[in-house]
Amino acid sequence: MRNISEKKRIVIKLGSSTLAHKTGKLNIRRMQNLVRVIADLQNSGKEIIIVSSGSVALGTGKLGLRERPKDTPTRQAVAAIGQCELMHMYDNMFEKYSITIAQILLTKTIIEKADRKKNVENTIERLISLGVIPIVNENDTVSIDELELEIGENDSLAAMVANISNADLLLILSDIDGLYTSDPHINPDAEAIHTVDKITDYIEKIAGGAGSSLGTGGMSTKINAAKIAVEAGIDMIIMNGKNPDDLYDLFENKEIGTIFKSE
Repeated sequence: MRNISEKKRIVIKLGSSTLAHKTGKLNIRRMQNLVRVIADLQNSGKEIIIVSSGSVALGTGKLGLRERPKDTPTRQAVAAIGQCELMHMYDNMFEKYSITIAQILLTKTIIEKADRKKNVENTIERLISLGVIPIVNENDTVSIDELELEIGENDSLAAMVANISNADLLLILSDIDGLYTSDPHINPDAEAIHTVDKITDYIEKIAGGAGSSLGTGGMSTKINAAKIAVEAGIDMIIMNGKNPDDLYDLFENKEIGTIFKSE
């Protein structure tokens, strides 16, 4: 039986496909519902940390561009524009539930250097003790690694944040219900895998490739995130973010998505 109800400190990763329409513009209704449910979980005693994608997608949409920019300077520019838009929306939405948010922008060098990493740990710990929800993203405007896909993306970043914040659970919301034996968008006979006790070569093989046109991830990046999480002793769940109320079922120990059990 899943004991998800007992998990207290939760890192929730929200992907671009969850937060935005295919146009790149914000999916306002879904984001409002996500904020409502997350605020309710926080009120129930959960300690929530959000790792949010969406800055490049929102910046792309706000500028009226038809697709995600391919050159790095333009992607950095739309990330800067989109990050302002993203945090403004989060701030307004959480304020309705009397919850304060904080922005944390990270780079690879911050996470890898022990003294800087400790500062991040201390900041997150203090914010949580104050009842604040930290919202974390890669600092795309000054760090091109994530934009160029050299170190990973926000799936892996979420796993790193879960590790340094001593989380009990990493929850990745995406546009797919979980891990399947093959891509369910292509193969209607693909079978869902609800539990992964160990990440084997087979699991990596069926993970597939790129994700949606709005984001940079895919199932393979989520498997990479799962490796980081389970090795740190943190369970990870992939689930569909299209219906935020499913989070209530998840924390009532119902079988939602795919769980990767920690070592």
